[in-house]
Amino acid sequence: MANFKEMVQAPSGTKYILQGNQAFALGVMHAGYHCVEGYPGTPSTEVIDKSLSKVQDLIQVGWDVNEAVAVAVGIGHSVAGFDTLVTMKTPGAFQAGDTITTSAFYNAPAGAMVLYVATDYVPSSTQHVIDLRHFFASARIPVLEPKNHQDMYEISKHAADLSREYNTPVVILANGILCHSEGLIQTGESRTIEPRELGKDMKAWMSIPKLARERYDSATSIRIPEVAKWCETSSLNTSIKGNEDWGVIVAGESEIMLKEALNICGLKPNILSLGTVYPLPEEKIKEFANSVKGKLFIFEDGDKFIQDRISLMGIEAIGKDKYSVITDYTPEMIIEILSKHIDIEKRTKAEEAGIPPVMRPPAICPGCPYRAFGESVNKLRKQKKIFTSFGDIGCSTLIYFQNAIDTCLCMGGSDAMRQGFVLSRPEYAHKTISVLGDSCECHSGLDATRNAVFRNTPGVKVILDNRITAMTGGQPAPSSPCNLAGEQNKFNLQKAEEAEEARVVTVNSYDLKGIESELKNSLSLAEDGEFTTMILEGPCMNMTPSKLKKRSLTIDKDVCIKCGKCNICPGIEFDKETGPIFTSMCTNCGSNEQVCKQMCPVGAIIPMEIEEKPKSDKAPVFENIEVEEVSISKEELPKSLRLAIRGIGGQGNLFFGKVLSTMMMNTPYADSHIVKGDTHGMAQLGGPVISTFACGDVYSPNLAPGSADVLVVMEMSEVLRPGFLDLLKPNGTILFNTYRALPPNTKIEDYPKLEDIRKKIENYNVIEIDAVKVAQSFGDMSGKSANVVVLGLLSRLDPFNKIPEGIWMKALMNLSPNDNIKQANSIAFKEGREYDK
Repeated sequence: MANFKEMVQAPSGTKYILQGNQAFALGVMHAGYHCVEGYPGTPSTEVIDKSLSKVQDLIQVGWDVNEAVAVAVGIGHSVAGFDTLVTMKTPGAFQAGDTITTSAFYNAPAGAMVLYVATDYVPSSTQHVIDLRHFFASARIPVLEPKNHQDMYEISKHAADLSREYNTPVVILANGILCHSEGLIQTGESRTIEPRELGKDMKAWMSIPKLARERYDSATSIRIPEVAKWCETSSLNTSIKGNEDWGVIVAGESEIMLKEALNICGLKPNILSLGTVYPLPEEKIKEFANSVKGKLFIFEDGDKFIQDRISLMGIEAIGKDKYSVITDYTPEMIIEILSKHIDIEKRTKAEEAGIPPVMRPPAICPGCPYRAFGESVNKLRKQKKIFTSFGDIGCSTLIYFQNAIDTCLCMGGSDAMRQGFVLSRPEYAHKTISVLGDSCECHSGLDATRNAVFRNTPGVKVILDNRITAMTGGQPAPSSPCNLAGEQNKFNLQKAEEAEEARVVTVNSYDLKGIESELKNSLSLAEDGEFTTMILEGPCMNMTPSKLKKRSLTIDKDVCIKCGKCNICPGIEFDKETGPIFTSMCTNCGSNEQVCKQMCPVGAIIPMEIEEKPKSDKAPVFENIEVEEVSISKEELPKSLRLAIRGIGGQGNLFFGKVLSTMMMNTPYADSHIVKGDTHGMAQLGGPVISTFACGDVYSPNLAPGSADVLVVMEMSEVLRPGFLDLLKPNGTILFNTYRALPPNTKIEDYPKLEDIRKKIENYNVIEIDAVKVAQSFGDMSGKSANVVVLGLLSRLDPFNKIPEGIWMKALMNLSPNDNIKQANSIAFKEGREYDK
């Protein structure tokens, strides 16, 4: 797999399988942008984090403290004459609303100003399903929506050209499904754009009321009508002539869902696909509607934005109901809607649930520095010392499942909300706390700290400082040691809090007694009118070196009283008969004072006796792994292959899918299409995840019912998730791994019995394996290579066995970063391939 810089410098016509955000970032580089600003927000983060941050010698790029600041910095770049991109997710656009809408009416020549806003209409990792098109249209900002992964690559060029030509900001509104799924793209020609000459009259950027009125009128009556003419001829809008008398108008990411549904059903209607959604190409739409003799359907993400406008044009189309709650489509939903109006043979009917799946709410990672705080708050609540806890956005939201917070408003809003509550109910000042992470405090939380001091509002504000923007993957914040450029941060969170004149205390986030003691003390002071900012310091586990996460504790069974108080983390599993055992997910709390050990009332969690291994001066000798070069013709392969994988976060589903997509690039499927979808965001380690893979005559990362050749089950109870079995073809195969993982605080008797699950799937073609046991048989006692064992077994199952072993091994070796991992993965794959099923 090429690194991002190699992709940027690769010749035109090169093919890659890229996540939508990476495809977009590559397009930004090839379109000649000069500057990129942003704030991390799933599902937009990877545009900078995994992509543009890797080529800082070629483009100016940086994370800002929040979205409003990022947009303002971006406008500064644009005013200076440089083509600029600013990235964010939906809530970020509202946070930056004043900046965006004020700048929308500037009309002087400048560098391109493009906003990349990622939506999350499911939602998977945000609290917003609001359709921003209404907001941007009211500000007279043109909006473009990519329809597929190739569009994700190409659309930044269209946006920059449109912005420069009409002196307007442009929004690219990208659906989160496209942002986080992967697809096959082909690169185009790269270009270089010279910065615009700096204007001499900087007063063109003034926004006094008189000028604001004039510019609003101009944008409404002149600029948007001119952009509408541009939309009529834009290549972002395409049409397909079908062989049916009915037609479909579709916009954005809904296009790939529609095409997948039509492909499964063998239907070929007339289709108009829109990539310019504000303003609309009205003449093109009218012409298409007049050409359709039968029924006309409309599918779009979000609200009825296009549907309502088409209705005002006098065009009747079947779309969402008046009070519809549909904000995004799946192939299954589209088939269901079409079947009510045209004759469609459905592939499958829904499988009845039967056994309820295990509840796996999003959870903080094993060893997370927030866990001790969550346990402390829960304890104090039971003692009636805390009445309520106001929460915030990010990883700290997940301590809701520890009963440690009650509310969640917005970034930085937790303490302001607490203040309002306490100002109205002062008798609760000493029984109420607020909680947020360090990056949220730096984003907008400091304003509330200042307000608490300004308003003399007593209480306790807790800042969980893990030194990083963790939920979005570990981006630097002002509280981190360094910024994106690797420069040392001068900002000091503790000093910033002290400068606001609040009482500030710091506590080790792994010190259970210290946290409880200081919470009690600060709450007591709140009763006397004191406002305290309590900073809990401890590093994010995902930023902690692996050598510090090797388990060093064991359970003394003779001392253990089986009370279950240690059952607080995915790293421990509890059985009331046998007591607690450590799981492969234990991270040893990063070698900090382990929280489970502190929870034990009898001292039964003790250090392991570690056997000293003699040191050797000799370097390890690795077996030379030879991969046979093989090829395969198109005629030897099925028309398409589809697969879905269910498991829990931390089992290597992402790697599993990455091997499949990389492998297919060495087959004729590289000349058709390859797509891959994964769960991101709130799943975290131990949460339920689904990954999908499809290649050949395919369109969508979301599979239609009855289309999957194989279902892979990495954690046995996950096969029970609603809708999962429905994906399987009538003669498909279930590859069933009997691994069990209990969520924290789940009793083993509440977990479905293996024999009951087997009975549930007995009428299917099932291949059963204990992949962790297989991995342990060749020395991988952690079982972390179980995913590769399963991959090896998959390579023998029809129809995936049509791909020669050499092609599987080549992809696996290319994705294994060093000799150690190459050896381990080679062994695991072969063990799985040779497994006696």
